[in-house]
Amino acid sequence: MQKPIMSDQELVDSYLKGNELALESLIHRHKDKVYTSIYLMVKDQYLAEDLFQDTFIKAVDTLRSGRYNEEGKFAPWVLRIAHNLCIDYFRKLKRRPGVVTSEGDDVFRYLKVDETPVHEHVQLEKFEGRLKELVELLPEEQKEVIILRHFFNFSFKEVSEYTKAPLNTCLGRMRYALINLRKLMEERNVVLRTAS
Repeated sequence: MQKPIMSDQELVDSYLKGNELALESLIHRHKDKVYTSIYLMVKDQYLAEDLFQDTFIKAVDTLRSGRYNEEGKFAPWVLRIAHNLCIDYFRKLKRRPGVVTSEGDDVFRYLKVDETPVHEHVQLEKFEGRLKELVELLPEEQKEVIILRHFFNFSFKEVSEYTKAPLNTCLGRMRYALINLRKLMEERNVVLRTAS
């Protein structure tokens, strides 16, 4: 009979009781998503590897010190650590991160958006880097929701937990971000193809 798969929280609890293998399981379970998220922000393999290690060193330090209190939310928590380390890195460089896919395409060129409750589906395609520039012009809160939702693949619930804003506030920020993006695209004559 196959052993049941332990949840993230069960693995955390097991690690805190001295089971080092539980930590290995946690890292193995989330390493691809965390590394990819970091790499998409920094666009450098060696830097991404360094920040990936720093992410889990910080996570382990927090677990060992007894300061971890994100019950059942290990993945969003560790991604938040990764995101913050990337932002800290760019702050030190005094430049903004670029966001690209593993193929080197700008992530915002292929942004599929579900604008609930308006139920309007829009696909933003091939803007030759212009869409990212437009996203940079959005207010910080709107930009943050777009990046977390479509770059980190956070659910709206996870965005809400990460930003410590109510779910409806996050949905509203996404809606206004999309409205503002459309206005900016119209002003700058950026072609938008609407999905049928």
